[in-house]
Amino acid sequence: MNIQISKWLLLAIISASVFLSVMDIFIVNVAIPAIQTGIHGTDADIQLVIALYLLGYAAFLVTGGRAGDYFGKKKVFVGGMLAFIAASAACGFAQNAWQLNAARFFQGVSAAWMIPQGITYIQVLFAAGQERTRALGIYGSVAGSASVIGQFLGGVLPELDFYMEGWRLIFLINVPIGLAVIPLAICYLPDEPRRAAGRFDLAGVLLLTGTLVCVIYPLIAGRELHWPWWSVAMLGFGALLLVVFISNQKQKLAGGREPLLDVRLFRIRDFNIGMVVVLCYFMVQDSYFLVNVMMLENGLGFTSAETGLLFVCQGIGYVAASLVSLRLIPLAGKKVLQAGVLIMMGTLAVHMYLLDDPAVDRAMLYPVLFAYGTGCGSVLPSLLGMALRSIPADLAGAASGTFSTFQQTAIALGIGVVGGIFFSKLGPEPDLSAFVSAYRIATAVNMSLLGLVGFFLWLLPAENEVHPDSKACCAAA
Repeated sequence: MNIQISKWLLLAIISASVFLSVMDIFIVNVAIPAIQTGIHGTDADIQLVIALYLLGYAAFLVTGGRAGDYFGKKKVFVGGMLAFIAASAACGFAQNAWQLNAARFFQGVSAAWMIPQGITYIQVLFAAGQERTRALGIYGSVAGSASVIGQFLGGVLPELDFYMEGWRLIFLINVPIGLAVIPLAICYLPDEPRRAAGRFDLAGVLLLTGTLVCVIYPLIAGRELHWPWWSVAMLGFGALLLVVFISNQKQKLAGGREPLLDVRLFRIRDFNIGMVVVLCYFMVQDSYFLVNVMMLENGLGFTSAETGLLFVCQGIGYVAASLVSLRLIPLAGKKVLQAGVLIMMGTLAVHMYLLDDPAVDRAMLYPVLFAYGTGCGSVLPSLLGMALRSIPADLAGAASGTFSTFQQTAIALGIGVVGGIFFSKLGPEPDLSAFVSAYRIATAVNMSLLGLVGFFLWLLPAENEVHPDSKACCAAA
C-alpha cells in the first residue's frame, strides 16, 4: 500500500532514524556508571559500550548509503530500522558485557544502513533551494533535540525500577518508537527506482572494519590487561591492514571501479587539514562526557538524574549557539569556529577548578556547562562545510562520506585514548584525590586537542580562497 501523504509528514518518518541513532549515543553517555554496575563490567567494557557502536557506524556508513541505490531506499530504511530495534532489544536484555557490546556493534551497523536513506529521501522529496534547506534544517534540529532528550533520559531512566535495573530502559525505549515508525514507512514512503550499476566494495568494507577494530580494541582492552603481547600485535596488524586498505582503494580507482574511499581526496591540502581538525575535535566530543560522568557520579556522588540535567543544560547551550553561529558564519567565517574553540578551552579550565570538591556549589555548574555547550554549538554545525569548502563538486559526495567515517572513528579513538588515560590514572580502588588527578590529566589532554583544532583552523584558507591543490585535483579527476 502506498498512500500519498504530505512530504512534511514523510520528513517526520525519515527523521525518526536520526532521532534514534543520535539519542542512542547521548543516552548512553550519562548512564555509564549504571550500565557498568548492571553488567558487572570493567572500565574497558564500558568504554567499548560507546566505542563499538561508533565503529559499526563508521565502518558501514558508506556501504549503507550505496545499499539504498542497489536494493531500494525504502527496503534498506525499513530493514535498517528493524535491525536497529532488534539490536536495541538485545542490548536491553543483555546479561553480561560481551552480549551488550556485541549488540552495540550491530546497533551501529544498522544505524549506518538507515541514516543515509533519510538524507537521500530529503534530496528526492524536496526541491533544491529554500524548501530543501528548510527540510535539512528540520532534520538537523531533530538530531540536536535527540542529543538533549538523550541526555535527560540517560539520567532519569537508570533510577527507575525495571527488571530491577532501570538502565535497560535506555535501550528498550527504542523498540516502541521503531515499531511505530516501521508500519508508517512501509505504507507511505515512496519506492524509488534502483541504480544497479557498480558493485559493493566488500573487500574495502572488511579491510576498513578490520583496521578500526585492530586499532581501537587493543587501545581500550590492552591498557586494562597491562598490554599483553596480543594487544601490541593487534595494533601492528591494524597498521598493516590500513596500508593494504589504501592500496586496495588505489587499485580499484585506477581500474575504473568505485572504491569505498576515494583516495584522490587526500591529494588536496585543505582536505587533509580539515580531516585533522575533524580528528582532534571529535576525539574530545564523547571523551568529555565519559570523564565528566565518571567524575560527577563516581567521584563526587551526583545521581544520574542530576548529571543528566547538567548535560541537558549543556545541550541547550549547544542548540542556542548553533542557531546564532549559522547566521554569523557568512559574516565572520572560520573566526566563529575559532571563538567556539576558545570558549570550550576556557570552560574546561573552569571545570578543572570546580570539580575537585565534593561540596562544590552545584548551581555554579549549570552556567559553566551551558557555556561549554555554546562553544560546541559555535564549532560543530559549520565544521563539515569548513572542512570540505575547497573540495571539487565531483568529489563532494565522497568527501562527505569520508568526513562522517572520520567523525565516528575519531569519537571512538577519543574514548580509547583519553578514556584510557583517565582510567589508567584512576587506579583500581580510587578515592576522591585519584578522581581529581585523573580528571585533570584527561581534561588537559582534551584542552590540548582543542588547541590543535584552533591551530589547524588557522591553517585553512580564508573565505573565498581555494588552495591550488584543489584545482589540480579537480582537473585530474
